[in-house]
Amino acid sequence: MAVTATLVKELRDRTGLGMMECKKALAETDGDIDAAIENLRKASGLKAAKKADRTAAEGVVAAKVADDGSYGVLVEVNSETDFVARDEGFLAFVASVLDKAFTGKVASLEGLVDEQMENARQALVQKIGENIGIRRVELVEAADGAVGAYVHSNNRIAVLVELKGGSVELAKDVAMHVAAVSPQVVNPADMPEDVVNQEKDIIKAQPDMEGKPEQIVEKMMTGRINKFLKENSLVEQPFVKDPETTVGNLVKKDGAAVVAFVRFEVGEGIEKKEEDFAAEVAAQVAASKGA
Repeated sequence: MAVTATLVKELRDRTGLGMMECKKALAETDGDIDAAIENLRKASGLKAAKKADRTAAEGVVAAKVADDGSYGVLVEVNSETDFVARDEGFLAFVASVLDKAFTGKVASLEGLVDEQMENARQALVQKIGENIGIRRVELVEAADGAVGAYVHSNNRIAVLVELKGGSVELAKDVAMHVAAVSPQVVNPADMPEDVVNQEKDIIKAQPDMEGKPEQIVEKMMTGRINKFLKENSLVEQPFVKDPETTVGNLVKKDGAAVVAFVRFEVGEGIEKKEEDFAAEVAAQVAASKGA
């Protein structure tokens, strides 16, 4: 059977693949669309594996909270480019990941990425042509209060906040603050000792400390450490909507207290590969000459 433009279009509509790939698949099966689809499905695992070494540091984060504020989930799904992160198919996949995490109260990647989810991911990799990765999931449950969520409009930052007491709306307000200001801990006492010690070393090394008596250095360092803790602790920070009050006082007015927060930002902690475009082109030219 001849491979017509109509057959190629039909295969493209059914698979979402590129024209040349569809044309090649149909040629290999003598125009049999079902056989072509079967062959493409068999090859999808290989295609996904070939893209697995590409750095996926773009993408989106998403959040969902129960209507009663009893729990909420955060997920991050990565792509290689920001362009794909805006693709409808990619966003539909993210929605399915979020829905599964929310419905099942999933707290780990192992519980989220089963065979069905992995097959869906690989199918998306084949269709879009980029590496796609489900990077992380977080479940926050309120033991005696409310969970609230805030997702920044560009879907690059999402936050869950757990309050003891309070309401979903109050927790959402605090989550918005966390998204904007990015505190390190809830309370000053929560700051890890190694972080405090590192900050002390930085302060001691500052030029205005040189030559001063030890007791003066210690006094100055104590003041600066307290300032550092205040600036980086959620409850001590001026609330973004009303800088005249701290986040701690804001929730206290409502008879609540901040228990915990989780903040996801797309790609944080992922080391992006620096691409040398000129070297890549040169390598492709050399490869074509050797072929």
